[in-house]
Amino acid sequence: MQRTTSNIDTKTALQVSVVVPTCGRADLLNRCLEALTAQHIEPTAYEIVIVDDGPSHSTEHIVAEWTARTSERRLDIFYIANRGLHGPAAARNRGWQAAHAPIVVFTDDDTVPTADWLKSGLAQFDDDVDAIWGRIEMPVSGTPTDYERDAQHLQTAEFVTANCFCRKKVLELVDGFDERFRFAWREDSDFYFRLLDARANIVHAPQAVVVHPVRPAPWGVSISQQKKILFDALLYKKHPRRYREKIRATPRWDYYLIVASLLAGLIELVSGQFGMAAVAGGIWLLMTMRFFWSRVSNTAKTGSHIGEMLLTSVLIPPLAVFWRMVGALRFRVPLI
Repeated sequence: MQRTTSNIDTKTALQVSVVVPTCGRADLLNRCLEALTAQHIEPTAYEIVIVDDGPSHSTEHIVAEWTARTSERRLDIFYIANRGLHGPAAARNRGWQAAHAPIVVFTDDDTVPTADWLKSGLAQFDDDVDAIWGRIEMPVSGTPTDYERDAQHLQTAEFVTANCFCRKKVLELVDGFDERFRFAWREDSDFYFRLLDARANIVHAPQAVVVHPVRPAPWGVSISQQKKILFDALLYKKHPRRYREKIRATPRWDYYLIVASLLAGLIELVSGQFGMAAVAGGIWLLMTMRFFWSRVSNTAKTGSHIGEMLLTSVLIPPLAVFWRMVGALRFRVPLI
């Protein structure tokens, strides 16, 4: 660990540690730190812990710059280079384990916490409160793309790590985050479910607001995102009942039907059963177009976006089923 401040041990009023994992996004981290250093609470009441999951000089330099800017206010910011197991779960663990305050707050490097964020969240911590989740706003100008609409689901999600507060003793009790979740996917749901299993008293604080701008995404981004699905299997293995209650009530039968009809059509075509191949192909086409329409309705109707939706709607079901199979085999659970 490398600290960029020297007065941490002299604090007497430290209330909260803000943990921010980051990895190669110096410009976003700089924006986040600008918001974090402008919080409407005493600078000596909080510290900021930046965990660099892909240690780089540029990230360390940004942290050092903000440390210099805030040194006279006695706001402590320190940098941790995570050289162990990587991923957001592992980075958050390095952060809260190094935190000095009794309450730990998590956000991401691509967020912009409002000025009253910490103040509003801390105001909800009665003696019997163990954890708090705040509100996330994801503004989008104009009609959203499918990617933007999907990202905006964070606004209605329960307890996401872009905006949550937790007592450090409770983090110790549940052993923090499961580092087997290597991507930014389902690790916060697993943490939330384990808090519920431990009967933690969790409170919603809608006044504690974090703005989470939707990042620009490359054309066809939904293809690369399918790999995350394998961690649904790990979440299901650990919490089958809660997974069905809060994540997905039933398996993705539409995906399985699309893939089954595609394979059946190809097999019948190769074997010369053209009539059966046509029936299977028709089912595949009908279900694929149904999936396409569900994604393109109420989203942007530009030619580029429609083309993207058409191509990715063909590719997503087989890719999703593949990664679900990988997850089922890796974590030894049924297909979900």
